[in-house]
Amino acid sequence: MNFTKLSIIIPAYNEAATISQILDKVSQVELIGGLQKEIIVVNDCSTDGTDKILKEYQSSRSELNLAIYSQERNMGKGAALHKGIELATGDALIIQDADLEYDPNEYNKLLKPMLAGEADVVYGSRFMGGNPHRILFFWHSIGNKFLTFFSNMFTNLNLTDMETCYKLFGAYIIKKIDLKEKRFGFEPEVTAKVARVPGIRIYEVGISYYGRTYAEGKKINWRDGLHAVWCVLKYNVFER
Repeated sequence: MNFTKLSIIIPAYNEAATISQILDKVSQVELIGGLQKEIIVVNDCSTDGTDKILKEYQSSRSELNLAIYSQERNMGKGAALHKGIELATGDALIIQDADLEYDPNEYNKLLKPMLAGEADVVYGSRFMGGNPHRILFFWHSIGNKFLTFFSNMFTNLNLTDMETCYKLFGAYIIKKIDLKEKRFGFEPEVTAKVARVPGIRIYEVGISYYGRTYAEGKKINWRDGLHAVWCVLKYNVFER
């Protein structure tokens, strides 16, 4: 397949402190293969001025292919991603959080196996390779590894980081999948469903991780972890 454009989907909820910085980083990335960029920000009814910052950024950077969509009410990260996927017009789609935990300069690492015609989906793993990782929460890392292991048991994949933000999809794959999870259940749901696509080729590459603390704005918690366990069972067993 001839890839010409990458859609970068950024769900944003109360990210006024970092949204301009992440958009700067995304806009500065030079993509391999001559790919063009389409940036789609879905503002999930933020209450901290994120919407105002986005509008000002868009008006000051008219040269960017930047689209902003505002949800009428707070619906969750998964719902924001559903809208971004719906709006995307690129040949491939990548998810980018609005904080600064992931480095957009690493898009090309994920793109390489796809542009080589070897992959339909590429995950960026925080747990493989020699990339820099901020040292933070022990139990979070254990939780992430458990969820990945639990998911792998049912999908028969050997992923090392199912919960990663950086997931790159061929548009021909992700736009055909019926996604339902509105919040953080998106990760186990989409993994379960792409794993069942006949002939799917899933790759994984090592990426960096610059995690943030709760004081710095981290939102996911132990309740989201429990819901992820339920989603693994729901989409791999109960709703097959």
